[in-house]
Amino acid sequence: MPQAIYVNLFVNNLQEARDFFLTLGFSFNEQFSNDDVAAMIISENIIAMLHTHDSIKRFTRKKLVNSHSETETLLALQLDSKEEVDQLLERAIDAGASEYRDVEDHGFMYGRSFEDLDGHIWETFWMNPEAIGETNKN
Repeated sequence: MPQAIYVNLFVNNLQEARDFFLTLGFSFNEQFSNDDVAAMIISENIIAMLHTHDSIKRFTRKKLVNSHSETETLLALQLDSKEEVDQLLERAIDAGASEYRDVEDHGFMYGRSFEDLDGHIWETFWMNPEAIGETNKN
């Protein structure tokens, strides 16, 4: 089984993207960062590699989409509480993101989403651990 996941995203301005995600509370592994790519630590085993367009083109022959008008991917981050979901979204908005969809509150699950500076959609959500346990028993 995989030991980690590295999500590769391209950004229009690497320094602006770094500053945006630093404002949200993420950090970067400078050992794997340079002028063309920044290794953003999401968790111990999840890293988002933020690439310049020239950098990402080394890994694909496909045309790069305009992530402001086309969906490239949806990224979902599970957080520990509804409050953390709200706090992360508010920090994202304050840093220049836009709220992407209305709040979804299903009782056992709560979610909000934002579009970052480059048009990538980030879904942030909380799930009641007790509800998850009940689902696994069925």
